[in-house]
Amino acid sequence: MMRYPGTSSIIAACLALLVAAPLPSRAAGPKHHTVFLGAVKKVPYSQSGDPAGARPDETFLKLRALVVDGQLKEWTTGDAHDVTDRSFVVRRALKVNDTLPGDKQGNWVWQRGPWLLIDRATGHVAPLKLPDYHPGVSQVAWFRDYAAYCGVTASGKSLYAVVAQLAVRRPVLAKKLAAFQPQSDPATACSPVEWQRDPLRVSFHPAAKDPVTFDIVPGSAALVEDSGDEQEAAPADKSN
Repeated sequence: MMRYPGTSSIIAACLALLVAAPLPSRAAGPKHHTVFLGAVKKVPYSQSGDPAGARPDETFLKLRALVVDGQLKEWTTGDAHDVTDRSFVVRRALKVNDTLPGDKQGNWVWQRGPWLLIDRATGHVAPLKLPDYHPGVSQVAWFRDYAAYCGVTASGKSLYAVVAQLAVRRPVLAKKLAAFQPQSDPATACSPVEWQRDPLRVSFHPAAKDPVTFDIVPGSAALVEDSGDEQEAAPADKSN
């Protein structure tokens, strides 16, 4: 008489086959991120706390929280500029420890900081390294992915006309405007820059000098935006 394996043996064999069989790889879908700037709040601010950026009559600084996925990432100040439909730039606000050794109480002051580039799709926040950027002198005027401003060389002796393009290492424009002489209010060294679209042109207004205009040769946007979160890698083949 032919013998058939018991039910328990059949179930055990099936489970063994299921465990041994490789599971199909599942690519993780892109994660949805929430990025926004919060409501404006005012904090005490003075030229003594931020000599490079404050006006003599400025007593308050307007701040907005940069919130990514429900978490506070940075404090920002000033207007944001949309570079593309998913990326924008905004200036960071820094809270700096101004306590001297021996002070009995801590003292913190707010200062205007560098610019940040934020990607709404990935939630990535990156500081921008703008060439010859001076936090007190450089009043950045944005157009597309171009930043135009008056910069100060590392030696602190020269005032330059600078046009930088995001993700491009060298500035599109870097021309000397005048010798830089530190003043009580560094922001008066250069008035805000003006842009013109057609033809693409930018005008600088150094103090006590005639305006200087430069034509910019337009190029394609060089900003690289990631597709999103990386997909989960397929499991390695362990058959060998």
